[in-house]
Amino acid sequence: MTDSLLQHVVIYTDGACSPNPGTGGWGAVLISQKHQQRKELSGAEADTTNNRMELTAVIEGLNALKKRCSIDVYTDSQYVRKGVLEWMPKWKMNGWKTSDKKPVKNADLWQILDEASVRHLVRWHWVKGHSGNPGNEKADALANLGVEKAMKQ
Repeated sequence: MTDSLLQHVVIYTDGACSPNPGTGGWGAVLISQKHQQRKELSGAEADTTNNRMELTAVIEGLNALKKRCSIDVYTDSQYVRKGVLEWMPKWKMNGWKTSDKKPVKNADLWQILDEASVRHLVRWHWVKGHSGNPGNEKADALANLGVEKAMKQ
């Protein structure tokens, strides 16, 4: 199947942590305009960081898709966007080490994200958080809902 025939999906993702590090939550909103479908995902972890939750949100969003898709990922995390577009290619060449030969933080999740993203045709976008973007605001609400649920357990 050529890339132009792939189903197009928009994914908004966000992570939250209170405090950081502490209890974390993640949220993802998947939208397929062609099929008029929308799916909302969220989850939480008891002992984590905001960056790990940002990565988890994208991983979970990508892994929710069972077929190869053309995807626009919107994140308010420069850590995620720059990590994928700028840092990860170098980390992979250096055996998951930084330029100063230290282990990459969150390498476990970066490697999972790498595996999840190569199954799709992904375009990465940054959106300013808390700026009124409906998809980003919903992903933020889902991430915070994950934090709230985890704190009540």
